[in-house]
Amino acid sequence: MEWWDGPRPGLVRPVRLDPSGQRGPTRGQARNRNRYRRSSSGYYTPAWVDGSDVEQRILEASVVLRSGHAVTGWAALRWCGGAWFSGVDAAGAQVPVDLLISTHDIRPQAGFALSGEGTGPEHIEVVDTVPVTSAAWSVSFAMRYAGSVRRAVEVVDMAAYSDLVSVAEVADVVSGQSSWTGVPLARDAVALADENAWSPREVAMRMTWQGSIEGSRPRANIPLFDSSGRHLGTPDLVDVDAGVAADYDGLVHLGREQRRADRSRDEVFSDHGIEMVRWLSGDRPADFLARLHVAYQAASRRTGPRRWTADPPSWWISTTTVAARRTLTEDQRERLLRYRIA
Repeated sequence: MEWWDGPRPGLVRPVRLDPSGQRGPTRGQARNRNRYRRSSSGYYTPAWVDGSDVEQRILEASVVLRSGHAVTGWAALRWCGGAWFSGVDAAGAQVPVDLLISTHDIRPQAGFALSGEGTGPEHIEVVDTVPVTSAAWSVSFAMRYAGSVRRAVEVVDMAAYSDLVSVAEVADVVSGQSSWTGVPLARDAVALADENAWSPREVAMRMTWQGSIEGSRPRANIPLFDSSGRHLGTPDLVDVDAGVAADYDGLVHLGREQRRADRSRDEVFSDHGIEMVRWLSGDRPADFLARLHVAYQAASRRTGPRRWTADPPSWWISTTTVAARRTLTEDQRERLLRYRIA
């Protein structure tokens, strides 16, 4: 029927009951659970629509919104292209869609969470028919209710991964929310954020590292070069001051060819004076930290001038910041960012 439509291919917008059957199912039709599914109070979709699909869930929650309301938090970031916002927690359970409302006349329902925090129209935009809060506002909301600094850092880092927002843009929003819930947590996360993390796992590794090695500030995915400007490699994390780098080895690194490539790269780094550590799949944090402390000790014993640098040659096209990536052409993005996890 023509009243089943959606803003994106594959998505279906829920509709209300219609006694005439012209703009939605009749009450009698909606009783047939083999044909229709109630997505929220008063709204229905065809039964075949996958209500567990993350973007379908966002769309289904959005239809209850009224003027001045918006989807916010992780769901707004996902709707706007945030690749890492899957809508499930670490245990695989669905996370409710956060809805920012200005009144309390929307009935609480399963699948979405209501927040009475108000915002001005300058922080709301309509994307593919769904009103969402701006990326910076959405990140601030998600960080303030993240529950831990590590989770809050992951939110801003992964929003920056998709170039939705820069750390400075988030900081600007947080600075105007001094008395709001969770602002101290958000401020701590902004101070620890990195715009070039490529996955939540990298964020966790960086936070573990930084929390264990006093005074360290490992940077994510910084390309390293020899003295002639030849690219040596780009480790997941590197403490440039100390000369210690690390990679996380997921299951993809267990293959023979990948292990050989990893070993060759480690040898290149070592030959140029960079101590390389790996967090292996299945390791406990303590296992990684033990190897990391050994690497710091080895790095402290190195003498003589450095044979490597984190300063790129003049011809190098930087992709380490949101601002730099936003200037890339589509061809450059496809070529230079192909190594990042999708």
